[in-house]
Amino acid sequence: MSLPPLATLRAFEAAARHLSFKKAASELLVTPTAISHQVRLLEETLGVRLFVRKPRQVLLTPAGQELFPVLRDGFGEFGRVIDRLKQHKAQRRLTVSVLPSFAAKWLLPRLSRFQTLHPDIHLSLHTSVEAVEIGGAIADAAIRYGAGPYHGLVAQTLFFENFAPMASPVLGLQTPDDLQELPLLHLDWAHPDDVTPTWARWFKLAGMRDVALKPGLAFNDDTHAIQAAIAGQGVVLCSMEMTVQERQSGILQQPFGPFIRGHQYQLLHTGKGAHQAEIAAFGNWLADEIARDGGNGGLSPDMAPQP
Repeated sequence: MSLPPLATLRAFEAAARHLSFKKAASELLVTPTAISHQVRLLEETLGVRLFVRKPRQVLLTPAGQELFPVLRDGFGEFGRVIDRLKQHKAQRRLTVSVLPSFAAKWLLPRLSRFQTLHPDIHLSLHTSVEAVEIGGAIADAAIRYGAGPYHGLVAQTLFFENFAPMASPVLGLQTPDDLQELPLLHLDWAHPDDVTPTWARWFKLAGMRDVALKPGLAFNDDTHAIQAAIAGQGVVLCSMEMTVQERQSGILQQPFGPFIRGHQYQLLHTGKGAHQAEIAAFGNWLADEIARDGGNGGLSPDMAPQP
């Protein structure tokens, strides 16, 4: 299939739409003579007349009427596709897999600052407690909690998580002895280990070895445990890093230690392939956000967590 030169088709479409060589010339930023020349060249190529030329106007012939809507629709669709491609090119994309609790309690309250700094990066969050393939179809990078190491992946350490007793002010929690009278909220960890923060471990670190643990509400998601504590349903042993805003606003109080250090959060990626610039921008922003908290989840320097 042999098509006429694109310039001739473009000139004809504009002239047919305006029924004016002069207006077509103004739209395409050429002279009316140039439009007339391109149209005549197209007519010679096709072997048919496309316009009836009159002193002050031009009219489409039957052949011109047949050709015009095809070109009009075609050029319109070309423009729409090209606009979408340009927009897609300008829109940098990054998908990060994160734990639901990390997303809800730490990342989302801060995310508007990332979007302000990087409006050209379209960030998608994939929340899951299960490991996903990084660099594959689901996620370009992931934020995960654990000891590692993560073989074959580049790991940027974000922060260690520190745990301490917290409660709503309505419970009047002031000293460790109060814990023997107040309800305790428990977390069921999916993969407990020697670092897992439990009430039994906390009481041992606090030197309260003879305390009998009372049964109480248990959660498999620390976000729900934190909400229960805010509602005054008990004292929770939870993350300092995930409760910065709650403690600053006063809806949760953390009156004493000791503090249990947990595992660390890390930003993981393959270190190769697409989206490396976007991952680097996201990682740098995460480091800046952690620095805003003093790098220690809001702990003061004299509140050293226990190993």
